[in-house]
Amino acid sequence: MMKRSAKLYRYQLPMDSGVVLRGKHLTERRGYVVALQEGECSGLGEIAPLSGLSAESPDQAAQQAKGALAGWVRGLPLLDSGLFPSVAFGLSMAELTCAGQLPAQGQFRTAPLLSGQTDACPTPEHRVAKMKVGRESPAQDAVRVNQLLATYPNLTLRLDANRAWLPEQARQFASHLTPFSAAHIVFIEEPCRQPQDSLAFTSDSGLPLAWDETLQHVVRQPDFRLEDLSGAAAIVLKPSLIGSVQQCAAIIREAKTLGMDAVISSSLESSLGLTQLARLSHWLLPDSTPGLDTLHLFQAQLEISWPGSPLPLQGLDDQTLVWQS
Repeated sequence: MMKRSAKLYRYQLPMDSGVVLRGKHLTERRGYVVALQEGECSGLGEIAPLSGLSAESPDQAAQQAKGALAGWVRGLPLLDSGLFPSVAFGLSMAELTCAGQLPAQGQFRTAPLLSGQTDACPTPEHRVAKMKVGRESPAQDAVRVNQLLATYPNLTLRLDANRAWLPEQARQFASHLTPFSAAHIVFIEEPCRQPQDSLAFTSDSGLPLAWDETLQHVVRQPDFRLEDLSGAAAIVLKPSLIGSVQQCAAIIREAKTLGMDAVISSSLESSLGLTQLARLSHWLLPDSTPGLDTLHLFQAQLEISWPGSPLPLQGLDDQTLVWQS
């Protein structure tokens, strides 16, 4: 076995002052970066639990990662079934890049996140965009969608309701959409608070459904089967909330056999994590546009720049090193 070494770095990146997550302002993003070295090969991976969505805290994730890394340096496997999702993803990505198995090419043209105002418009090369709904009345949301698609008729939309609506509110939204708008909606993520209500809504309205939060919940159950989430057109995978690269790849393969589309999306990872997600998306889903338009929420990048971003770059150094072996 070639000589192995590992390091764990801590990072704190300032966020835009307007970022709100689950009703709370997020002023900074905290996480860790794993650095593996095996012989002449090296690899990085980001471990970034997301407050309010991840079951584990950053401190719990770091403690677990240290144990796994110490074992790997001694020659043990890096991954096991008991790892937190964020830890499993970060470690597996570091191992994948260390082994040279993650292709260098990435899908860096992502679906932009739009406000619904025509002054915040997509560029001509964009054919799919994402819009949040559920923050205003259902009728107002529908009007925003109608206006945007009337202005950009070549655009298709992914909508994300974050389980904001009761069934009647979801029906109100659908009733205020023009037929043209309805035909240009790729899917709507989790329109209702209860999964069964979302399924009833997609059946009644004809608007395609995508699982997001529901997938994150059921994937952690020991008897998880993707076919139990049938009735949806797509799944949205946030790898930091799902698990290892291998687990994500297996879910994508199963989705394809079930006739479901899959989209890789961010969980507010740093530029380092986002660039790796772009590469992962190009590798596993070459025909899919990922949902990675979150870097503008940060005030700085980390270690690896996103192509074309003007944000300053913060590096990993001895000051941020918290563990090594």
